[in-house]
Amino acid sequence: MLLNLKQLFSGQEERMEFQETLDFSGVEFHEAFPFSSPVSVTGKITGNHGSPILEADVAFSLSVPCDRCTEMIRRDYAYSFRHGLVRSLNQEDDSDFYLVVEEELDLDELIRADILLELPTKYLCSPDCKGLCPLCGQNWNEGSCACETRQIDPRLEVLKQWIEEKPVEEIEGGAEDGGTKE
Repeated sequence: MLLNLKQLFSGQEERMEFQETLDFSGVEFHEAFPFSSPVSVTGKITGNHGSPILEADVAFSLSVPCDRCTEMIRRDYAYSFRHGLVRSLNQEDDSDFYLVVEEELDLDELIRADILLELPTKYLCSPDCKGLCPLCGQNWNEGSCACETRQIDPRLEVLKQWIEEKPVEEIEGGAEDGGTKE
């Protein structure tokens, strides 16, 4: 949705309100398409002596796989955003301001960027999710498996084989291998 802000920048209008439903179902995030519902956006842009201020509230749901067990989870989110809108930036790039080209604001792009920056980087079905067995793929939240979960450093595999091949007496320095008794 493109918003024409010419009258707000010129001071002819003092306020513009908007309510929109945005479809982000095609937006990929963490190798998935998590937006399971449209994004509801309500907000206003108020004139501020030629530098309008945008305030927006968004609400949406995400369906994402748990990062540990891969079970699908659904989470509802609501965020509020605020941006100063400008027609040009000075030498310093200030993150408090959003550059509006030709006095038209691409609301979809701004809201999409705001949401993606705000989303968590890790999703868990529960804080104590046990994850999956790395050998058989069993979901440990549903029960244990019979796999040997103790992993041996591959660099030490030779020592494990040596211990398994030698009798206990040889390893402990018994009399059979020439060890001394005191």
